[in-house]
This record gives sequence, C-alpha cells and structure tokens, in this order.
Amino acid sequence: MEAMPMDSRYEADAIGDLFQLAPLPLWLEDFSAVKILLDGWRAEGVTDLRAHLQANPDLVRKAALSIRVIAVNDKTVELFEADNSDQLIANLGVVFSRDMLSTHMGELCQLWERTGGFESQAVNYTLSGRRLDVQLKARILPGSEGDWSRVIVSTEDITEIVEQRRLVAASEGFARGLFEHSPISLWVEDFSVVKDLMDEVRERGVTDFRTFLDVHPEFVFRCMSEIRVIDVNQHTLDLFKADDKAMLLNRLAEVFRDDMEPHFREQLVDLWNGKLFQQREVVNYSLDGELLHVHMQFSVFPGREADWSLVQVALTDITARKKAEAYLEFLGKHDILTKLYNRSFFVDELNRLERKGPLPVTIIVADLNGLKVVNDTLGHAAGDALLRRAGEVLREGVQKPHCAARIGGDEFVVLMPATSEAEGLQMIADIEELVEVNNQFYPGSTLSFSLGLATSLRTERLEDTVKRADRRMYEAKRQHYEGSVADRRGAADTVDQPN
Repeated sequence: MEAMPMDSRYEADAIGDLFQLAPLPLWLEDFSAVKILLDGWRAEGVTDLRAHLQANPDLVRKAALSIRVIAVNDKTVELFEADNSDQLIANLGVVFSRDMLSTHMGELCQLWERTGGFESQAVNYTLSGRRLDVQLKARILPGSEGDWSRVIVSTEDITEIVEQRRLVAASEGFARGLFEHSPISLWVEDFSVVKDLMDEVRERGVTDFRTFLDVHPEFVFRCMSEIRVIDVNQHTLDLFKADDKAMLLNRLAEVFRDDMEPHFREQLVDLWNGKLFQQREVVNYSLDGELLHVHMQFSVFPGREADWSLVQVALTDITARKKAEAYLEFLGKHDILTKLYNRSFFVDELNRLERKGPLPVTIIVADLNGLKVVNDTLGHAAGDALLRRAGEVLREGVQKPHCAARIGGDEFVVLMPATSEAEGLQMIADIEELVEVNNQFYPGSTLSFSLGLATSLRTERLEDTVKRADRRMYEAKRQHYEGSVADRRGAADTVDQPN
C-alpha cells in the first residue's frame, strides 16, 4: 500500500475524535484507485473476478499497491509495535508481506459483489517481525460511496484464538488444557432433550416450524429451560463475572434474558433445518448486569449428530467492536461539533418523510447570525464555541419525533412531521427563549438565529417547503442586519445631539 502524507491538522479536525474513542485498531484508507480498477474490469467484460485474478495474479498486487493509507490510530501503532504512525506507514511492506495477496484477492471479490465493504481473516506482521492473525472489517464511510475515497478498516487481533485452534487440531492431549485456558468463552452443553421435543413436534406432522413457534411461543422457553450445561471454562467465569461454576449455573436466567429469546428462536429454526453448525451475534449479560455483545459459534460434536448430547458453544466478546461500530454509525449521521444530525441524515429523512409522511411537515430553517464576524475577529475556536452553543439550544428545544440537523457551516434545519404552522411558531418561540437563557449563561459572543418557517402544502414537494422556509429565513436575516445598522446609527445620532 502507498502511504499518503498525513496532515496533522486534518487528523485532529476530521477523524481525531473517532481515533481517540475507538477501542480497537483502525485504519483510514483511500480505495478510489481500487474502485477504478474494478470498474475497468467490468467494462472489459469480466464476470468471474476470482477466476480473472487467479489467471492474472499481478492484478492483485496492482490493486493492493493502489490503496493509500491516510491515517492510523494509536491502537494500530501499538498493535504493530511502531514508535509512531509515520514509522508504521513507512514500513507497510513489513506489515503486509508474504501471503497477504491471497487474502486481498478475497477482499476484492467481496467488493466486486457488494460495495459496502468487506470482512476477512488475514496474516500481518509487526515491525519486529512477529506474526499477527487478524480479523479485518472494512466499511465505506457515508459520503464516499461514489468513489470509495474514505474507507475505515478495523484490525482485530485474533492471534491467540487462531493459535489455540491450531493446537487443538494438532494434539488431543492438550484438549482439556486448551478448553480451560482458551481466551474465548467455551461451553459444553447437552441438547438431547431439545432434540426430543423437536422430534415430537415433527412426529405430530408439523412442517412449518417457524409458524409453529409463532403460534406456540412457549415452546421456545421450554427448550431454553431444558438445555443442560455440562461444563464451562475459566474464561467464561471471567467474562460473566462469576466466582465459580456453581454461581454461574445457578444464575443463568440473569445471563440469558431480554434480547436472547429471539436469537434462540432462530437457533431452533436452524436446528430444525439441519444446521448443526451455526454462528451469530447475540446479547448476553454478566452477573453484575453489564451488557455483553458476543459472537456465538454453536456446533454439535462429531458423532453426536443423532442425539445432540454434546454441543460446544464458543462465545467471543465483541463488545468493544460493537461500541466502535455504534460510534462509526453515529459519525455517519451526526455532526461532531454540534452533536446534531448532519446533512446526510437530513437528506435521507426528508426523502423518507416525502415517501411515508406523516404530513403535514413543518420545516424551520435557522441561520446562525454573526458567525463570520466571530471567526474573523476572535478566531475559529470562538466560532466553534458559538456553534456548540447553537447545538445545545437545538438539542434541548427539538425533541422526538422532531429532529434538528446542521446542514452547512452556519445553517440548521428543524424537521417537524405531523406538525401545523401554529406548532411550528411555538417551536420558534421556544428556541428563541432558550437562546435568551443561553446568552445569560455564556459571556462573550451573543448567540442569535435568523429563523424561517414553512409548512408543507398538499401538492408541494418537501424540497419546495424547505426553499420557502429558506427564503423566509433570509428575509429575517436581512431584517436582523438592517436592525443592527439602524441601532448603531441611532446610537451615533444620540451621541451627536447636543445636551
């Protein structure tokens, strides 16, 4: 991969928050050249990309070298044993060496079939030469879907898990030790009663098991209660905050609750359909009440397919990854500075209201007065502080089902579905009242909005409603500045008049 020079100011402003808050290694990369290559191959008539790349392996290397690394976070620098990000990026040839190209071929095939991103397992190397087995997950960031110029890639270190699996396969003699000391949560369970119950249902002539569960939801809970836990390993006790196995087994109802039922329902449906190996993401709880996101792998032991008397369940804690994904999703929909929704969300929400309503929709366009003057005279830090205050006011004043978004440098929009003009005017009054309170609380620059309101008409597109509100906002802004000039002139006239 070719490293692109990183502008430290860009990092701080654009992705600093993301990298600082993300609890796992992240790379920000530019895949635009990869997209150009894929589009070119399509234009040449390629239909089977894997076969095309296998016949032309140099194309895989060409695609890999076209990826530009824009930035890495501190977790990435730490994982690859670099002193800093510059050193890491300067030594990407060490990180992505040897058998990396075979992995990259699979990633290209995923991007070929779906443009949202890719997931893969790969081998990387630290700068000291230590092998890393990693789980890669890439997503194209919102706003970059057209050219893939911004792709976020997470690198999850699964070296220990992979190594443990290798040892299990190599020697049965280590099986028990690996079970006890595995870095993932392992459960050995008996599902034989569950199988008997499902066989009874099948013998009654039921063929549509999903419909059966819809009619008899109690069957799901009956099956859950009939699972017998045979053993768990030490990592399971640590993960679920149990002092010992007896404590955990006596309080399983606290572990498997709330959102677990629909997941287990789907697990039963898969078993009905003969899937004896399954994997899915589920939600559990530790005994101290902490929510745990886990990746579950379920498999019936070989030789026990007839009665399901031995089942292994492996749980990998992915809570940190899910938090990072939630933050990435937040970034895709929100403006970081004001914490309001961003323009991308506004456009999607406007289109959704256009299609589904509810109508009428009242729209308020708000423009922050005097931001340029504050930036020019007091600096951009003061301007950012004023924008944050604007976000505070709108977050407080605009509650669900309404929403507020920052759609430009100093421009905001409030969307109010199923709202009349009178209710919209009340919202403006509430915002202006909150502005007054905000100005009393914060010294210095005065917070002020120019506001324009419009309520959608029966035959009107919401885009036109926005334009009407926008025109009224500009009229309010003109009056605001004319009033400011008049006030200054009146003050000057008073000074000039004799006593």
